Amino acid sequence: MAASVLFIFFIFLSQLYTPSIAHLQSLEGFISLSVSEKGLDFVKDLLIDRAVSALTPIELPQIERHAKIPVVGKVHIVLSDIIIDHIDISSSFIESGEAGVAIAASGATANLSMNWKYSYKTWLIPIEVSDEGKASVQVERMEVGLVASMKNHEGNLRLSLTECVCSVEDIIIKLDGGASWLYQGVVDAFGNRIESAVEDAVVKKIEEGIFKMDSILQSLPKEIPVDDISALNVTFVYDPFFSESSVDFNINGLFIERSKALTSQCHHGKSQAFASCNGSSKMVAITLREEVFNSASLTYFYAGVMNWTVHKIPDQSILNTADWRYAIPQLYDLFPDDEMNLNVSASSPPIINVFDDHIDATIYADVIIGVLDNSKAMPVACISLVITASGFVEISGNNLTGSIKLDGITSSLKWSKIGDLPLNQIQAVILTVFEAVLLPRLNLHLMHGFPLPLFRGLKLQNAKISCTKSKITVCSDVEFMEIYKFLAAIQSSTAVFSQGPYDI
Repeated sequence: MAASVLFIFFIFLSQLYTPSIAHLQSLEGFISLSVSEKGLDFVKDLLIDRAVSALTPIELPQIERHAKIPVVGKVHIVLSDIIIDHIDISSSFIESGEAGVAIAASGATANLSMNWKYSYKTWLIPIEVSDEGKASVQVERMEVGLVASMKNHEGNLRLSLTECVCSVEDIIIKLDGGASWLYQGVVDAFGNRIESAVEDAVVKKIEEGIFKMDSILQSLPKEIPVDDISALNVTFVYDPFFSESSVDFNINGLFIERSKALTSQCHHGKSQAFASCNGSSKMVAITLREEVFNSASLTYFYAGVMNWTVHKIPDQSILNTADWRYAIPQLYDLFPDDEMNLNVSASSPPIINVFDDHIDATIYADVIIGVLDNSKAMPVACISLVITASGFVEISGNNLTGSIKLDGITSSLKWSKIGDLPLNQIQAVILTVFEAVLLPRLNLHLMHGFPLPLFRGLKLQNAKISCTKSKITVCSDVEFMEIYKFLAAIQSSTAVFSQGPYDI
């Protein structure tokens, strides 16, 4: 089980998942994750601690045989209740390469406890002679190593153990009680068998852990809910790429409407795009291409949630034609002192572009000016807007957050029931509405941000974020904030990923 924790660690880091709208869906990975040598060392240290508890106690099968003891003769000896109750690792390493990931522990020791029993008869003593007691065994210079690899299987990761070995160089047996000849008899008769039993038991435990972890990987969800509208497409694209310095993953990474069925699409072969921190000594690098943000834009646009109705401006009166008498005189003439509203809706999905050190957004929207007649809005004119905005992103906890500011608005008259309109004056009023009402709402949402879906219990530490042409890269170390929750989570496939935008 302990050995398999490594591979789930790779997955939770790659949880920066995002799904897509149909026409943006492709066989590409729009989020890439790289676990560096420092990250692998972190995993190795975790594995060593976890292995001690996951591999113990191990119960070995009963061992018995007849041994010929000088003077005594033929003796039936049974070793039972053989338990490995402690393992100590003195040194270890982890490496990645084309074959996968290799993990090795050397100079390990283990403590065993067991019961012994013997019986025999001789021609001098016609009745059976027997005795029993306890013993302890110190296993010395134990070496454990494994090589495991992962392949893409229908958008999930398939984990396989390609090699696993355990060797014991020496054992020291201490018997409590028993005749003086018994010690040497046990050593001669059972030394090699105890060593083999330990080796076989450790390998079997590792194989069981890898098999269980593979089952968990196969049962991982291919999409993770973000909110009531969208989910994240967490299918893997291509096989993971193992190099001497990192392990790299590609994930589809696009937003998708929750109501839409997700079709599994994947490529076999090596990962095509890698995240990089350009020499920074961080554990992980996570890169999001700008298509991720545009897929969110598409998803929420087609879900019909990009529209707002404004009845009043904060700290001002309810919108009234009297407030617009100088901007649109004919409106006041036709509807004196009538209440108004503004219906603002995106006319197409906002376009997001990532540049060096900043992000730009272009928003196309329509503003319908309505006059309330018996509480029912009567549209009188429609203004088309092209809004340019810029913003920045940052990391807060495990969330990608940020804010935007308006850079400019251009307007044009789409249609009018009240004649020509002075757009320059109207544009100034609309700009006030955007800055006072809509922009604060949007920034409040962006302040909470969206999660980089890490495995439960993990937290980004000292994260750095950078923008380069068409992509955002997060370089970070990781730490455990809820270690016991994490260890419990790996037992359940339903708890593999953090859920919800604020679950960090």
